[in-house]
Amino acid sequence: MFRGQQAWRWAPVPVRSIVGIGFIVHGWAKLIRGPAGFALLLGRIGVPVPWFTAWVATLAEIVGGAAVLLGAFVTAASVPLIAMMLVATFKIHLQYGFSSINTIGLASNGPRFGPPGYEVNLLYVASLVALILGGAGAVSFDEWRARRRHPADRGGAQALAAPGRGRKRELSEFSRRGRAVEKMDR
Repeated sequence: MFRGQQAWRWAPVPVRSIVGIGFIVHGWAKLIRGPAGFALLLGRIGVPVPWFTAWVATLAEIVGGAAVLLGAFVTAASVPLIAMMLVATFKIHLQYGFSSINTIGLASNGPRFGPPGYEVNLLYVASLVALILGGAGAVSFDEWRARRRHPADRGGAQALAAPGRGRKRELSEFSRRGRAVEKMDR
């Protein structure tokens, strides 16, 4: 299905989907339970103004997750989400080790699990950094905006003339910000 140089445009779509949905689900859970419980946790780990921070974090997860899912303003949405993941890593999860699944025993009804390590936090951070560096990809608001700004660039790398015939060839590389039209003379 994906051949040539168009495939790279689709690579961020599953990453955007799972990361966006993950943040929305976690933010929604905080909102439904009420940010007051989350504020207590934030207060215990020493975060300043825990009630305010709980509301900001909850809304950042919902709004930022939706932005990532839709591929809208991915860089701007990712920065606060990365910051939140790093705070969670160093303030909460680091003490429990790397693994997100910490089996601490076996009960009659199955395994017992301890608190998760920082593995999932790093996966979120790595995914967000990949989206920042590589762009939101196909079917994204960012791509749509870039195409509106640069209508001649329709995405993907395209050779407009065959190489080696002495004609000017343009290689158009559609980046996440709609820049980068590289011209090559042959």
